[in-house]
Amino acid sequence: MAESVELPHRLAILPFRNKVLLPGAIIRIRCTSPSSVKLVEQELWQREEKGLIGILPVRDATETTSVGPTLSPGVGTDSGEGSSKIHLGTSDSHKFDGKNQQEFIHWHTRGVAARALHLSRGVEKPSGRVTYMVVLEGLCRFSVQELSTRGTYYTARIAPADMTKAEMEQVEHDPDFIVLSRQFKATAMELISLLEQKQKTGARTKVLLETVPVHKLADIFVASFEISFEEQLSMLDSVDVKVRISKATELVDRHLQSIRVAEKITQKVEGQLSKTQKEFFLRQQYVKLRQSPSVSLIESSTVVRVISALSHYRSFNGCGILPIYSYLNGIFHAYSLTSIFQMRAIKEELGDNDDDEDDVTALERKMESAGMPPDIWKHAQRELRRLKKMQPQQPGYSSSRVYLELLADLPWQKASEELELDLRAARDRLDSDHYGLVKVKQRIIEYLAVRKLKPEARGPVLCFVGPPGVGKTSLASSIAAALGRKFIRISLGGVKDEADIRGHRRTYIGSMPGRLIDGLKVRVAICNPVMLLDEIDKTGSDVRGDPASALLEVLDPEQNKTFNDHYLNVPFDLSKVVFVATANRVQPIPPALLDRMEVIELPGYTPEEKLRIAMRHLIPRVLDQHGLNAEYLQIPEAMVKLVIQRYTREAGVRNLERNLASLARAAAVRVAEQEHSLPLTKDVHHIGSPLLESRLADGGEVEMEVIPMGVSNHEISSAFRVTSPFVVDEATLEKVLGPPRYDDKETAERVSTPGVSVGLVWTAFGGEVQFVEATAMVGKGDLHLTGQLGDVIKESAQIALTWVRSRAAELKLTSTEGMNLLEGRDVHIHFPAGAVPKDGPSAGVTLVTSLVSLFSQRKVRADTAMTGEMTLRGLVLPVGGIKDKVLAAHRYGIKRVILPERNLKDLVEVPSAVLGNLEVMFLVLYYLLSGWKTCWNTLLKGVALGDSTQSYDMTLTGITLSDFWWGSTCVHLPT
Repeated sequence: MAESVELPHRLAILPFRNKVLLPGAIIRIRCTSPSSVKLVEQELWQREEKGLIGILPVRDATETTSVGPTLSPGVGTDSGEGSSKIHLGTSDSHKFDGKNQQEFIHWHTRGVAARALHLSRGVEKPSGRVTYMVVLEGLCRFSVQELSTRGTYYTARIAPADMTKAEMEQVEHDPDFIVLSRQFKATAMELISLLEQKQKTGARTKVLLETVPVHKLADIFVASFEISFEEQLSMLDSVDVKVRISKATELVDRHLQSIRVAEKITQKVEGQLSKTQKEFFLRQQYVKLRQSPSVSLIESSTVVRVISALSHYRSFNGCGILPIYSYLNGIFHAYSLTSIFQMRAIKEELGDNDDDEDDVTALERKMESAGMPPDIWKHAQRELRRLKKMQPQQPGYSSSRVYLELLADLPWQKASEELELDLRAARDRLDSDHYGLVKVKQRIIEYLAVRKLKPEARGPVLCFVGPPGVGKTSLASSIAAALGRKFIRISLGGVKDEADIRGHRRTYIGSMPGRLIDGLKVRVAICNPVMLLDEIDKTGSDVRGDPASALLEVLDPEQNKTFNDHYLNVPFDLSKVVFVATANRVQPIPPALLDRMEVIELPGYTPEEKLRIAMRHLIPRVLDQHGLNAEYLQIPEAMVKLVIQRYTREAGVRNLERNLASLARAAAVRVAEQEHSLPLTKDVHHIGSPLLESRLADGGEVEMEVIPMGVSNHEISSAFRVTSPFVVDEATLEKVLGPPRYDDKETAERVSTPGVSVGLVWTAFGGEVQFVEATAMVGKGDLHLTGQLGDVIKESAQIALTWVRSRAAELKLTSTEGMNLLEGRDVHIHFPAGAVPKDGPSAGVTLVTSLVSLFSQRKVRADTAMTGEMTLRGLVLPVGGIKDKVLAAHRYGIKRVILPERNLKDLVEVPSAVLGNLEVMFLVLYYLLSGWKTCWNTLLKGVALGDSTQSYDMTLTGITLSDFWWGSTCVHLPT
């Protein structure tokens, strides 16, 4: 509860008949009459959290006893339109809202300002009447100076009745107040201590009672008791805190005495019953008490909940004292307390009291120590009360039990302590775990630097995008190691059900929480891990929902602090989790989800980078995985280069690691065979080994060592292994890995005839080289396209053919102007690797080159690859994936790359070592220079390439067809 509440001069009044709401009390009411519905709608529903109303007790005219002054009706005018005024009086009555008859009531002069903690609106059927369910919290007392009506409900001009802060400070030093406070606390402590003896819990109440002001505790305790209306009015009129505390002490002492009397009566009755009769009676009485509605208000560990409620008092920050009142309201009902004590006494007498070993009790203790937020703790207690009223054989018992165990196991407040961030150590860790990736590692260091300066900052969600095998997952693991947090990986590949993210609703059979909540509970048990959302681009959607849409709430820093799992059904804070995502492609990710992440691209590795990665990381790891070391297997650097060139053409290093593992397995077989030494004859000591025999058969040099007699077989084998490591050579590569899969002659062989050109494409696995084949045949001038092509690439082929036909005379492809290039023949364009789907506009330049080569019967240079979108006017437009395409050209041994001029800026990302081995040409458009010679207008500019700068002349250069075609003798034609 807030320390002070600023009350307006006028409040809407909601009358309470024969009932009083005290400050600090919580009450739930259902408003059905037109006046109360109108009041709630205008004063609370429309104003939301800012709404305040006054609760004024009213008494029926039939009541003869009067406590305190009352208000009486009168007639007058108010400043508001259509309102009437009611003046103060002593005994007259006023008409109160009724259905069929007029009821006369007395208005009390003091009331309590209240605010709504919860509002729900409903419509009754079939009448269609609007009703409201309101949960009200009492705030402070006020006095009514003038009562009037506004439409269908009442309003009042009020004045605060509680003591001011200055008056309270003065009263707190009054000796009488100090004595009364001590007496109240002693009586309350005695009552709570009696309950603690029943529950056998720790005595922490004294410290907790000191944290709540005494004058507020008096209202809270009294509001929890079942007392008469007169006593409630008397407590409401006790503006003087000394009088209030004195009355509260009397009421607490009365309930304390009632509990003691109930215990004496129970003990006396038990002593008079025989064993058989007592057991029968106790079991029958226990069933009755178990089914009693009053018992449902109290839980078994009563005192523990009271202590927990009081301990949450300071953390509510103006949200009221709902926990304190709710639990005390269930504790101090006289009948309920007696019932609970009787039930526990019955269980002890029957020998069924196994609370120390009871699973539900242990679960309750576990829930209390879980550190749940107050609102979730209240929800958990409600579920626990339902569980206690159920028998284990009931169908819903196990599901409720599993749900409560989930609430108890979740890391609501448990977090791992972050280490002091050392950027130098983090940089060294990244360099040791990953080779290259300079830009990516620099971005991670920047991220860690911000975390160091402001640990609570909400950093961006990093999304590493790149082909498989480039180190995306290991980068996320390195971030977790640098932060000193636990690491958890959630694979989203193939996920099509929204319930995998948000969980299933508990109404379904076999329901369970989503992967995020389950991972936090089972795998890390902390609330601030580094969580990797792997393969985020491979989620699908069907009738069960869209997981990508569910991830919008997870990755939004403004929403994930109240993430709602359908199974959990309460908010869970994910704002402390550091999310990292990985993907192979950006295109499948929905734009809204992509907007919540910072994309960091990881391109493929160059052969030089693969070589360094293999020597530093892959070979040591492969040897360790196969139980080998450098004494058993040696793979020279030259052999690793051959594996990269001849057996792998990928963006990452996974196939390279698989090939190295094949070599390690072959070595493991040879080493294992050496372990079996041959039996020794009487006169001849012979050492046999397949490795030795193979070397002798090949005529190789064998290093010999004299081994003394008496050495054990194991020592002989060990000595032999040390002196004879398995060194991989080129012959071993072909024997283990098979014949080379790739060679540098492939491109030249495939571009040996006119009509074939080499293009560069981008795939989810990095850049690739794509051949385009065109041929002509007798026909009607139709265009045939094959190779599992998409609509965009089909349109690019049609545009290329149209452009070539319109420039046929200029390109010297026809003898006369206006001659139809396709007269009497069809053109067939094929994209090899027909099982692979292909689409996109970047094949336009490649298609034009292939068609010009076909119609001119000139072969395209085999060392040239190109990419770019072509328009009908001959403009070459920019395309994406330039870095991956250039790296692919370098892997395939391409020496010249033709790119759109507007992609010049993208070469900054390409390593300088790659550009040093390539000739890069930039294109703007295709136009006629002179005669049959056609050029691409090439604009060559200076561009920063890594650590070096390659300069180009700022001139317009004409590149003729001879720069692209091979002659019949397969030599470069002069211009």
